[in-house]
Amino acid sequence: MPTNWDRPPAPQPPKKRRWPWVAGGLVAVVLAFGAIGAVTEDEKPATVADTAPAPPSTTTMTVTAPATTTEKALPVATPVAQVTAAPGANAAMTKLNALEVKGRAPKTGYDRAQFGEAWTDAVSVEGGRNGCDTRNDILRRDLTQIAFKAGSQGCAVQTGVLADPYTGTSIDFLRGQDTSSAVQIDHVVALSDAWQKGAQQLTPAKRIDFANDPRNLQATDGPTNQQKSDGDAATWLPPSKSYRCTYVARQVDVKSAYQLWVTQAEKDAIARVLSSCGATMPETPAVATTETATPIPRTSTPAPVRPANTPPPAPAYTPPPEPVYTPPAVVDAPSVSYANCSAVRAAGAAPIYAGQPGYSSKLDRDGDGVACET
Repeated sequence: MPTNWDRPPAPQPPKKRRWPWVAGGLVAVVLAFGAIGAVTEDEKPATVADTAPAPPSTTTMTVTAPATTTEKALPVATPVAQVTAAPGANAAMTKLNALEVKGRAPKTGYDRAQFGEAWTDAVSVEGGRNGCDTRNDILRRDLTQIAFKAGSQGCAVQTGVLADPYTGTSIDFLRGQDTSSAVQIDHVVALSDAWQKGAQQLTPAKRIDFANDPRNLQATDGPTNQQKSDGDAATWLPPSKSYRCTYVARQVDVKSAYQLWVTQAEKDAIARVLSSCGATMPETPAVATTETATPIPRTSTPAPVRPANTPPPAPAYTPPPEPVYTPPAVVDAPSVSYANCSAVRAAGAAPIYAGQPGYSSKLDRDGDGVACET
């Protein structure tokens, strides 16, 4: 019987190779990180980098955290020049005095469509035909800390912050059906106001340019824009007094560029605002007078001598004076009074300016000489 020393060794099972498990684990980790990166990419705001073509695949994967960028792929509209002191205010006053002063024309025929499709890019003003609509052009100009919508080629603003010049407040903008209206684009010279002061005579193409001209557009607080409606400087000014000189100077600049006119009340209101920033009304030049150093002596012609025995000449004929017409006495028209602003609006008389029939200080809540403004 063989002993243990004589027995052949028992067959041993083959050794397990562990490297496939290690490699498989590394692949799983890489895939997990890739999934995390993909979720983050979908949730982050789009930036200019999102629109660039994907780099060729390599064997190395790098996962980076998403970052918000303020880089803009498109050119930005010219910033608005601020008017806060005499030089700018005087320049605006000179343009104001060159504008025609006329009454407001009827609003007959006005429609938003008279000024073309809203925010079209097919215009001949700054920013036109740049591949981005006018609203987003102005958002990109007036907002900071901007992030763009994915796939918009750096055009559509997704988020940003507005330092609103009309109210002096900071407003967070978030693109969306229920949130975009928090920041609206105001026509500094309202379209309806322009229609009643000369825009009816502009060509359709010129009116479309007017509605999309960056000089006439300002991002602002939505409710404040709604409150302004189509008011001119005589009926509405920005709540922030520090911006009023810039605001009226922009109105003058736009009306001058498009040859629109102003009413007398509007001109007076703009002049008051510009005067508060140091503007002065141009002086009327004095008429020069010329005096002769040595007076020219007058020579009298002697009367002719009448021969003797000659009858005197007949006196010259003097026509009788023209009768003076005396107009009949004018009977004062009955005074007009309104119980409240609702009655004024019902009568079609709003707004009423100081000195006009029906004006009363009780109807003028802010005491600026204009009753029932809104």
